[in-house]
Amino acid sequence: MAASLPSVTLAASNPAAQTQDAGARVFEVPAQSLSAALMRFSQQAGVQVTADSTILRGVQTSGVHGRLTVQQALAQLLAGTGLSYVPSGRGTVMLTRAAKNIVLGPVRVHGSFMRESAIGPGVGYVAQTSLSGTKTDTPIMEIPNSIYVVTKQQMQDQQVQNLAEALRYTPGIYAEGMGQQTNGAAAGFGHGSYMQRGFSSAQFIDGMISNSQVALDPSFIERVETINGPSSVMYGQSSPGGIINETLKRPTDTPLRAVSVGFGNWNRYQATFDISDKITKSGNLKYRIAAIGVSQDTQTDYVRYHRVGVSPSLKWDIDENTDLTVIGNYVYTPEDGAYSSYLPAVGTIFPGRYGRLSRHLFMGEPGWNNHKETGALFEYVFSHRFNSHLTFQQTFRYEESKTNFSYVYTKSGALEDDGVTQPRVAFAVPNTTRTASLDSRLLGKFNTGKVKHTAIAGVDFWDYHSTGDYYRSDANSLNVYAPQYGQFTPSFGYPGMGPANANSWSWFGRDTYDQVGVYFQDQIKYKRLTVTLGGREDWYSQYSWSQSNTPATGESTTTRSPFSTQAFTWRAGATYEFDFGLAPYFSYATSFQPQTGTDSHGNAFKPTKGAQYEAGLKYKPHGFDALFTASAFHIDQTNVLTQDPDNANFSVQSGKVTSKGVDAYFSHLRQFRVIL
Repeated sequence: MAASLPSVTLAASNPAAQTQDAGARVFEVPAQSLSAALMRFSQQAGVQVTADSTILRGVQTSGVHGRLTVQQALAQLLAGTGLSYVPSGRGTVMLTRAAKNIVLGPVRVHGSFMRESAIGPGVGYVAQTSLSGTKTDTPIMEIPNSIYVVTKQQMQDQQVQNLAEALRYTPGIYAEGMGQQTNGAAAGFGHGSYMQRGFSSAQFIDGMISNSQVALDPSFIERVETINGPSSVMYGQSSPGGIINETLKRPTDTPLRAVSVGFGNWNRYQATFDISDKITKSGNLKYRIAAIGVSQDTQTDYVRYHRVGVSPSLKWDIDENTDLTVIGNYVYTPEDGAYSSYLPAVGTIFPGRYGRLSRHLFMGEPGWNNHKETGALFEYVFSHRFNSHLTFQQTFRYEESKTNFSYVYTKSGALEDDGVTQPRVAFAVPNTTRTASLDSRLLGKFNTGKVKHTAIAGVDFWDYHSTGDYYRSDANSLNVYAPQYGQFTPSFGYPGMGPANANSWSWFGRDTYDQVGVYFQDQIKYKRLTVTLGGREDWYSQYSWSQSNTPATGESTTTRSPFSTQAFTWRAGATYEFDFGLAPYFSYATSFQPQTGTDSHGNAFKPTKGAQYEAGLKYKPHGFDALFTASAFHIDQTNVLTQDPDNANFSVQSGKVTSKGVDAYFSHLRQFRVIL
């Protein structure tokens, strides 16, 4: 239906004419069919109304009466008809069907409550991205080797007290029992002996090697990532088994308030707090401070664990392209709960002369068995984005640790002939380490046609100094059934450490290590295929000095061993992601580790070389927050030292070690629900 009448434009169609037509007029349109009512309305309003006849068929209107504006009158005329109008220009109005309001029932939404950061705590138990694998913020599905992340949520749910416990469910790693304390103490996140794929692994903090002798505490760690297999391309010297990388806590984008208190076996009491918030109103300056205090006894008398620590951090968003994060960490452990002493078989496994020994028997000396640790570090992380294609990143860390161990324990596992007397030996081991590390790199993102590139080129450096002393002497024996303490006197033969006895011995060592590496990497992505290529050249030098003394006889031996080497390592890998969540991958990677010393001809040893082939599958199903991974690997390590068949006092580099196996892993994200 259309009516051609004098044109009067509605306000919505021509604002300039609205003022002239803003006045109200009288409308008298009785209730009738809408088609007839529109004809009368058009005559009274002076407006042309158009509509498709199909939407007018059978529609009735209640009409419109009174002094109204054109807009008010038309709205009243269409009330209850299910129709609406839109101005179409030149004084014409077009009728349309009105949009219906639909009331929805409950809607269940599943998903993550935050966007995951590659250096953040992760969401639930499944981490989506990793910084350790490539030094870029990359989805784990695109990285062609085995990477496993222990999230903060997992550590909290496990109530981990040390790194070994945190790695308990990580494939390819043997942690517990490898030099860890087993007497009930919780010596934090200590640097211990860990095995990855059959080789000793190295520990890193925020992507740089850590040689501190003092443990980080779980309260200061945001996440732990393990890279199985050779990682020298990104990190320099490392074993072919892999590395462990711990990420320190940093200021959060949203306010954080967390306080906890707890208690446990052996009179364990613990309190922590973790607070983060903005300092400035704009939020460009944020802080975070985490702290812990722990006290705990152990199963063994006189052996205790006490620790206090604090980790403050500050993030400054200098501008939209530049930010700086500063992190500090200090840990003081006056008693670390460590105690190593053999108990005799007679009295423990077998009944002794007076029955069995107490499970709480302390074979040391109260007041002398001290294990004190102090560790501190300072770190900054700087980033500046020049444009959408190029970013500069730099991380620097200085860490220092001091340990002072003194202890008395059993000289051998057997009692003397009387069946009650246990010979003992005394030690004192003060040690200091200092490490400075710097990693600078350029990150570039660009396209070549339909191919996307994420490339980095960088240089890193670390300098390590260690000073360690070792004193040993015989100590007085102990009656294991009726121990009498307080009769021990140090006999190391040095000022303040008592006169030397016949079995006194000491050793002093000084070590300096330096490493400089230049590396590059390109992650090439074409549609669902990602190819990763990288290479690195390292220069390594070491100077060691040691002196052993026998104070009772005046004998002394001094050894010096300067050493330097260089090595090139590389890796290549490919991953293809199918649209249903499956990602098969294959990779080849190499590694190196320096070796000190010389053969019988005075030739310096070459670094050991590691090479790994790895093939695997990663599967992240759609609609189910979980990650399945499986991999098969084959590692060869060459240039391994073996005993020289012609000279038993020297070694030759004729050894080869092979490790091969399969890793499998499943992790599920703890979900939450929101009902709207």
